[in-house]
Amino acid sequence: MPTEELKKNAEQFLMGTYARQPISIVRGRGTKVYDLEGREYTDFVGGIAVNVLGHGHPDLVAAIQRQVAQLIHASNLYYTEPQVKLAETLVDHSFADKVFFCNSGAEANEAAIKLARRYSHAKYGDGRYEIVTMKNSFHGRTMATLTATGQEKVQKGYQPLVPGFSYVDFNHFAELERAVGDKTAAVMLEPVQGEGGVHVADREYLKATRDLCTGRDVLLIFDEVQTGVGRTGSLFAYEQLGVEPDIMTLAKGLGGGVPIGACLARDSVAQAFGPGSHASTFGGNPLACAAALAVFRVLLEGRVLEQARQMGDYLAKGLSDCKDRHHVVRDVRGLGLLQGMELEMDAKNVVSDCLKRGLLINATSERILRFVPPLIVTQREIDRLLDVLSQIFNRHAIESPAH
Repeated sequence: MPTEELKKNAEQFLMGTYARQPISIVRGRGTKVYDLEGREYTDFVGGIAVNVLGHGHPDLVAAIQRQVAQLIHASNLYYTEPQVKLAETLVDHSFADKVFFCNSGAEANEAAIKLARRYSHAKYGDGRYEIVTMKNSFHGRTMATLTATGQEKVQKGYQPLVPGFSYVDFNHFAELERAVGDKTAAVMLEPVQGEGGVHVADREYLKATRDLCTGRDVLLIFDEVQTGVGRTGSLFAYEQLGVEPDIMTLAKGLGGGVPIGACLARDSVAQAFGPGSHASTFGGNPLACAAALAVFRVLLEGRVLEQARQMGDYLAKGLSDCKDRHHVVRDVRGLGLLQGMELEMDAKNVVSDCLKRGLLINATSERILRFVPPLIVTQREIDRLLDVLSQIFNRHAIESPAH
């Protein structure tokens, strides 16, 4: 089916919840994807930080094929080996003692919110249920995670929202300290705000937040849906930032492209969940867990994490150098292979121009570009990105001399 016909049918049959680029992707290999007409693109979106091993990684493909032939789904009424092995792997390589599996980042954050409230209710009773989150955060699209998200544009039209949430400025500890009170059950934040403009948490801020939560017996939740599974150069961003949470959520890169989410917690907190207190029909199914196990094996046994660290540094430096050369670039920030570039021009025009030149990139807002390529991205591919960006910015400078 030609792309134009596919686009027409999509507009007829799909709800209009996405603004899509005018291409149809049909296959991928490594960091490259190919459209219906056979054009090649280097992928700096990676399924929005999902395809950490790139496209068609042989170990991931083989693990999925084996599991599909053996068992796809059995429900959580029974034990399955891939689920238990994945939980053990996550516990062995994190601060956590227990894991709950679901299907997405929103569901993982929903589980974290419910766990925090249930823990606080069991310990303190009805009056301690509020969650403090950050302005410009993003935690999902369910009603609870939509409410937890500190962006009015995401919440518009869905009122009344879930009660019990308040918002403070990110990286402003004094404001957070004032917001945490007798009714506070948890503080929830992203180590790096991805959708909110790629803002990195200050180490001192996180340490003060950890001390505040510990001192007041308030749970600290890290949403690592976008930063986890190698994205920042370590398995989890908290390892680099020097602060451990009480609850952590994962998704996106966890299954390398297969939908899976996870909520991890310390044992003392996880005990608040008992049989029937929370559940997910598809959560932790054998297929998704086998895929996630394959992703972790590659990350732990190979050189992918090391390459991600090196390429994250290289990308950050290259974008920073680009800022120094082009006045249209206002700021560059990020951690590892989660990088953002704030512009003085319309970021969506840059996305379109890059698409025409065979590069897939993403804009999180009118002025901010986000780069989240597979962790296997190479120096040569980053150089190509930087060269294309420079061409676009040079052209903009000529066409808009006032800038």
